[in-house]
Amino acid sequence: MKLGLQLGYWGARPPKGVAELVAAAEESGFDAIFTAEAWGSDAFTPLAWWGRETSRVRLGTSIVQMSGRSPTSIAMHVLTLDHLSGGRVVLGMGVSGPQVVEGWYGEPFAKPLARTREVVDIVRQVLAREAPVTNAGPHHPLPYAGPGAVGLGKPLKPIVHPLRSDVPIWLGAEGPRNVAQTAEIADGWIPLFYTPGSAGMYQPWLDEGFARPGARRTRETFEIAATCHLQVVGSAAEKQQVLDALKPMVALYMGGMGAAEANFHNQVFVRMGHEALAAEVQTHYLAGRRDEATALIPDALVDDMHIVGTPSEVLERVAAWESTGVTTLLLSLTDPAEVRRVAELLA
Repeated sequence: MKLGLQLGYWGARPPKGVAELVAAAEESGFDAIFTAEAWGSDAFTPLAWWGRETSRVRLGTSIVQMSGRSPTSIAMHVLTLDHLSGGRVVLGMGVSGPQVVEGWYGEPFAKPLARTREVVDIVRQVLAREAPVTNAGPHHPLPYAGPGAVGLGKPLKPIVHPLRSDVPIWLGAEGPRNVAQTAEIADGWIPLFYTPGSAGMYQPWLDEGFARPGARRTRETFEIAATCHLQVVGSAAEKQQVLDALKPMVALYMGGMGAAEANFHNQVFVRMGHEALAAEVQTHYLAGRRDEATALIPDALVDDMHIVGTPSEVLERVAAWESTGVTTLLLSLTDPAEVRRVAELLA
């Protein structure tokens, strides 16, 4: 199992010390660094900036929001960065949610599965550069001939010859149909809440996708990149402090990342068997009672979602994650010494 450094997206200000983290990951044998985006910093620019001093680690997005750019624009970013990095890009994409897609990007959210299929196909056409890129739509028609068109659209191939004709595409997916489609059309999957405790829930969905005619990968060649926080502690009291510090983020995703009628993260917790808890946390969170929502998050849930413990406990937990099919752990680490310690422990 490989290790990835999850840099995430920025808060109110650009984070400090990232260059040192990236250097430590490169030197310590990490396989990749990953960046994310929400509605502030973008995912591609930090990879170009922080990755410029690296020569070995893969540069991944987890995830690029599909509605933020046209499919050909996404492909141009990938084509360019893949050349600059010497062929190290992993394109992670996802549909985001209706509040962001319609509220921030001003695009319709409907038909996310069909939109995903079109985006993946167009990106692959651009990178293959075998013929002018076309798409019948309806979500991303190329050439465009709808309302407002002047009728001069022409199918095009990229001017630049891609370094690689088949850059790995990993998809962020949460629901049964989305996960199945990911197993069918993608090279890998970036689940948000994949844990040893919930892994069994996802296996039939993945199997459905792998069994579809024309599926791109098999279970043996498919990547699963699970995100978690990993921290080595020296005592039970220290572990409790870490778990408590992680609870606000769990409460945010369970209760606050979306509307009451459309929170896909909340629905994952429901499928994991936490229906009553998810409903109560969401009620508190959307009413502005974040402390009350956080107080409801049980230790056992946070412990399953992350890897926190003594060195021997961490090794045991990492083995448990790997046994469920995880090929890469995307770790949120904040200190170069911690990056080196984790790499040494898991070597």
